[in-house]
Order: sequence, then structure tokens, then C-alpha cells
Amino acid sequence: MVHVPNCRVHHPLINHVASVVRRALVDARVPSYSDAAHLGLARYLQIVVERSSQTAQVVLVANCANPAPLAPCLELIRERLGAELHSLWFNTHCERSNVVLGPKFQRWCGPPSVIERFGGPRIHYPPGAFGQSNLEIAEMIIERLRAQIPDGARVAEFYAGTGAIGLSLLARAGGLSMNEASPDALAGLELGLADLEPRARAKVTVVEGPAGGAFLAASGADVVIADPPRKGLDAELAEYLRDAPPACFLYVSCGLKSLIEDSAKLTASGPLRLTGLTAFNLFPFSEHVETLARFEPA
Repeated sequence: MVHVPNCRVHHPLINHVASVVRRALVDARVPSYSDAAHLGLARYLQIVVERSSQTAQVVLVANCANPAPLAPCLELIRERLGAELHSLWFNTHCERSNVVLGPKFQRWCGPPSVIERFGGPRIHYPPGAFGQSNLEIAEMIIERLRAQIPDGARVAEFYAGTGAIGLSLLARAGGLSMNEASPDALAGLELGLADLEPRARAKVTVVEGPAGGAFLAASGADVVIADPPRKGLDAELAEYLRDAPPACFLYVSCGLKSLIEDSAKLTASGPLRLTGLTAFNLFPFSEHVETLARFEPA
């Protein structure tokens, strides 16, 4: 672990957890992982702070198939963090790869998900599900999206994740189709749907799988929302939106290059035009911005 004990960008609890875990690794004599040798155990540390409880979901990623070699260390972390610990997880990652998280999580203690709210129902984040780090700015983006949804509109959302955007718009929507491919995100979405009252839950349809194969979920939608990864829209989805443009397409982008390329495809033959563009400083002290683009029929 690179020791940055007083990082001013991190939430103070993240600094504290990193310090506790670092000491626990030393005291339990857990060797750090070496990329070159593909030896050692402790590879990565993921920390998520739940805003409502101000406790930390902690994931120790290790180069071993099960948590047994780390059991003394995990117990030290649990004991020393005490009430500041939301939950503690082991993640197995035994491959030569620069991917941070491995495929399997095992809960050592605590609840199954961090819970956040963005002006709507509870949103659940299991440790393998993607979530924004800058939650205050993410909430501003969702508020801007919500303001553009007409009451009773049929909404289709692609790359929906755990439902941070879609479920937060549910009170205004007449119906909501949500597409997602990640098993961890779908698990979080299922927890969020289980929290809803039956009438609200009945509004939602979940379409599993890659967005490129689920583009027909946009059929009949008044508003289509997409929040893809940095690579941008799946080609099949972009083609469908170009050929059958909805009344409103809201595109949340974290990659300016892919947004420019996708915008050119969507507007090339004239059915859609870019009518709104808002940039959010979601990544302070970096060259990246999060952009919300609005497209409407030309």
C-alpha cells in the first residue's frame, strides 16, 4: 500500500480506514502482492463511505482463493474499526491482470450493501457494483435529469447500474424499463426494487444483458436515458436511436471523446439534434468532466 496518511481529497474516514488496514496487514504479517512476481497476498483496498451512517464498507482484494490466509488480518480490521465499520469483505483475485476487483466476494461481517438516496428510493450498492465517488455532484446530475422528465412519461434507461438514476425518477415516470448487464449491479438493483411499494414496483421492467442486445427496450419510450462507460454507446443502441428517435434522449457521459463520436452518429442523417449540453465537475483536480447532453427530433 502506498502510504498517503492525510490525503485532503479523501473523506477523513477513508484515511482512517487505510491507516487501520495498513497496520493490520503489518501486524498479521500479510505480504503485499507483487505484479512482476505474481506473489504475495494483499492486492487492493476498496473503501466506500455510507453517508447516512458515516461508516465504511471495506473490501480487501487478495491473491488467494479463499479468506483463510487473511483471517487474522480481517479480524484485526473488524476489531479496530468497531462502530466505524459498515461491512468487511474479502475479494479473490488470483489472475495476472490490472483489473482491480476479482469475480467473487465473500462477506466477512456487516450488511450486504451500502445504501444511498438521490431524492427518491433507497439505492443499494454491493461492493462489486459501480458507484460514483462524488455523490454530491452525482445528485445534482440526477436532479437535472429529473427536471426533464414529463409527468407520466414512459422512460427507458440503459446502463442503469443499481438504479441511482432510474429509481430516483420513478415518482415522475409512468413506466420504467431498466437495462443492465453487470451481475453485481443487478443484485443491487434487485435489493432496491424489493424496497419499493407494490404500485411503484409494478412500474419497473428489468432487461438484463448488454445494451446493444437490449435496444428494443427503448421501443415506445417517451424518454430514453443512457449512462454508458467511457467507451460510449453500444453501436446497436446508437443505430436504433438514430433510426427510431425518441421524443427525448438524455445522454450522461464520462468520456468526452466518445460523446463527440456518438453525437456525430446520432445527428449525421438528421433525425436527432443536440438541444442541450451541461458539464459537471464530477472529477475535481482532473481534466475530466461529466456531461449531460439532450437530443430531440430535428
